[in-house]
Parts: sequence; structure tokens; C-alpha cells
Amino acid sequence: MRFDIFTLFPQMFEGVFSVSIVKRAVESGLVSIAVHDIRAYTTDTHHLADDYPYGGGAGMVMTPEPIFA
Repeated sequence: MRFDIFTLFPQMFEGVFSVSIVKRAVESGLVSIAVHDIRAYTTDTHHLADDYPYGGGAGMVMTPEPIFA
């Protein structure tokens, strides 16, 4: 079974996948995990992956460009 994780913080998963039951599943070949840094798929110079909501309002939203590029 393959899992692809898209995140802004790929280093956050290194500790979890190296010492837990997930590590044993990966080592035995039951699971394959790939962690992707969303910022690597951005096209602007600042590697932005979020933006203000369309129409205003509070908060931030993910931009679709890095995911669908």
C-alpha cells in the first residue's frame, strides 16, 4: 500500500516514521510512504503555497497551483 503525504513541513514526519510501528511496516514492505514538500512544486520566487480567501475574510487558503502543477 502506498501513501503520499503532501505537506509544508516534511521534516515533521521523519521522527514519526523512523521509530514507530509505521517503521516496521515500511521495513517489511507492507507500506510505502512518500513525503512531498508542497513548496517544491510552486512556481513563484517566494515559494508561496497559501493566499488570502477570494472575496476577503479572515484566514488563509491553500493555492491549487502547487497541487495541480
